[in-house]
Order: sequence, then C-alpha cells, then structure tokens
Amino acid sequence: MASPRQKKIRVRGGKNRSVSSRQWLQRQLNDPYVARAKREGMRSRAAYKLMEIDDKARFLRKGARVVDLGAAPGGWSQIAAQRVGARGQGRVIAIDILAMEPVPGVDFIELDFLDRTAPDRLKELIGGPADVVLSDMAANATGHARTDHLKIMALVEAAAEFAREVLAPGGTFLAKVLQGGTEAALLASLKRDYKNVKHVKPPASRTDSAELYLLAKGFRGASAVASQPAR
Repeated sequence: MASPRQKKIRVRGGKNRSVSSRQWLQRQLNDPYVARAKREGMRSRAAYKLMEIDDKARFLRKGARVVDLGAAPGGWSQIAAQRVGARGQGRVIAIDILAMEPVPGVDFIELDFLDRTAPDRLKELIGGPADVVLSDMAANATGHARTDHLKIMALVEAAAEFAREVLAPGGTFLAKVLQGGTEAALLASLKRDYKNVKHVKPPASRTDSAELYLLAKGFRGASAVASQPAR
C-alpha cells in the first residue's frame, strides 16, 4: 500500500516578507533533504550532495587527508570526517573566513584560503599533502546570471590553484560550478592536471538549481604539472 503523501506546507505573505523570501521559506519547509538533515543531525542539506557524489566516485577513503574550503556551516566536513575516519588515521581540515561550530574529528581554521600562507599552514597541520580538496563555495548572488557565473568561476579557479599546491599525486578535487559551461581554460588545465575530469549533479542538488559539481580525479602531481608546456 502506498504511503500517504506529506501535506505540502504553504507560507502566507506578511508585511515584512518579500515574495522571494516567502518562496525560499516554502521550499525549505517542503524539502525532504532539509527534514532529513534535521533528523540526522547534519549541519546542512548540502551534506547529502557530497554523500551521493562519493557513493559513486568513492574518493573519501579511510585514512585520507581532506581539506574542505569554505566549510561553514560544516555539512561537507561532517560527511568527510565520517568517511575517512577522522577520529582515527584520517584527517579533515576545514577552512572558512566565517566562524564554524566544532565538528567532531575536524580541525577548523578561520582563514581565507587565498592567503599566501594557507597552503603551507595546511600541509603542516595535515602532516603532508592532502588526498582530497573540497569546495562547495558560492559567491553571494547578485541576481544577474552572468555576473554570478563569473564570480563563482573565479572562486573555482582559485580553489583549483590551491588544490594544485596541496594535493598529493592521485588526489581528488571537487568543486561547485554553475550550469552555463565551465570556462574552457579552466577545464583544459584540469584535464591536463588530472587523469579524469567530469561534471556531476547529485540527486540532492535541486532540479531547478543551476549548480553542478566538477569532479577531477587522479592528480598527476605538482612536478608533472610544472613540466607541462604552457598553452
């Protein structure tokens, strides 16, 4: 027998509530991933995006060393810590310019990853190069599609450069992008630096959202990248 459908919650308008904020609130209240996150103690629904991507790609292995860029509020760090065994041999270092409540097994640094000292500080904390660099960062939306696309691509390019500095050979880089095409130069450089590069969209990513994730696996190593001819 089919289970009854959950009754949809409707949000009424108010004097101090805009149409867009009412729509956002209604979407949140009716989102099964939001409800699941609350039920399972996850910091955000975004945790399930990483979970679903890793269920297929399997790069968060036990004992791996992970760097989570723009980590607050900590949903991705939670999943990474669980999967790599951060209370054992695995390590997760979370970075953000915003404060973040502690996550068990995760070392947090309140730092801009663009700071020139960040890569060396990370390697020192993690005990060497990283196996995985994660970035679920998104620039504040302006409402102008082209501007928003350029802003998030600038973040992805910076995160990709950071990953080149801290990843061990064979490492993985995962970052949020927007539909509309990853910039050709960035995609070409990633294909040069990694053995496998593709776009993925996990089920937890809303169908009406323009977000995609760029998954690059099999980092060729900093020395191999440096020896490649410039294009």
